[in-house]
Amino acid sequence: MEIKVKYFGDQEELKFINGGDWIDLRTAEEYNLREGDFKILRLGVAIKLPEGYEALVVPRSSTFKNYGILQANSFGVIDNSYCGNEDEWRFPAYATRDMIIPKGSRICQFRIIENQPKFDIVKVEELSDESRGGFGSTGII
Repeated sequence: MEIKVKYFGDQEELKFINGGDWIDLRTAEEYNLREGDFKILRLGVAIKLPEGYEALVVPRSSTFKNYGILQANSFGVIDNSYCGNEDEWRFPAYATRDMIIPKGSRICQFRIIENQPKFDIVKVEELSDESRGGFGSTGII
């Protein structure tokens, strides 16, 4: 399997990190964010994913510690139809403190997964399994 990647500008090429199966994405320019700012950060790549696959984009574990930003939509899903010549991947960032994010900073990562299989949705009046006790309880109330 292969994915085709278009780089915008002098973006560092994507690569697997030893021992991991997520691929880091970097900022395509420097950003100066103030506390409370929302900014969609350019990631400097457009990617043609294989048919039947989509990408999940999430912050790196150090992103909040290093830059004080949160991914505003919690995590991103990019389907394989987002693959035009100008369909640059981006990161919606919410700043919790004043911060400069240098160009080339590793702020998020992605992996590709197979699309969810098609299935039928069937309405029922009851489910047959025993209840576990409620949200977040694992049976302990």
